[in-house]
Amino acid sequence: MLPRIIIHNQVSVDGRFDWIVPDLALFYGIAASLGEDATLAGSNTVLAGYPDEATWLSLDAEYEPTRREPDSSLPLLAVPDSRGRIRVWHLLRQEQYWRDAVALVSSSTPRDYLDYLERLRVDYIVAGDDHVDMRAALEELNARYGVKVVRADCGGTLNGVLLREGLVDEVSLLISPSLVGGTEVRSIFIAPELEAARGVIDLSLRRMERLEGDVVWLLYQVKQASRRGQ
Repeated sequence: MLPRIIIHNQVSVDGRFDWIVPDLALFYGIAASLGEDATLAGSNTVLAGYPDEATWLSLDAEYEPTRREPDSSLPLLAVPDSRGRIRVWHLLRQEQYWRDAVALVSSSTPRDYLDYLERLRVDYIVAGDDHVDMRAALEELNARYGVKVVRADCGGTLNGVLLREGLVDEVSLLISPSLVGGTEVRSIFIAPELEAARGVIDLSLRRMERLEGDVVWLLYQVKQASRRGQ
């Protein structure tokens, strides 16, 4: 069964999420209300948070994995990483935000990377051939770990995959009272250009609130009725 997927991001009034400085307490306070069982984070998002590769490798050589209690109320962290780029699982699992972490890989993921995951005792899900099949991976998250709600804490590329593949149920947006401008696409939804209007994703507004600092929270339902039947 496919979990319910909620994209949660903060953007400027013109839809950019670079250069703005979000109120993290506000952002994650709203996130906590969404009832997630798992956080889906893109590999680029994770890499941006741990830029010092030399530190990663020196630390993971001495890492002794510890698991939290299986009945912990914390969400699971899932990261798609078909190319085997993430080498900070030892750091991610030491964070206090998640009960544990799982890698989403594909049949083309290098064997030495799978050996690395096994050495660190990081669970992984193999889904897809050349890249991670997100639908299959999300269904396995439900089957293996009982995940019913996933909050996507991702950049525009992974959001784009989820939206284009019709996997998203809700879109939660915090709108910062600011304008960024620019000519490069740095939005929360990056995907190939449409060839027909039928590819437009229609939304239905479920909730709207004005929050501290003139931030507006919008919660939308995705109108794609065929999402689960694909």
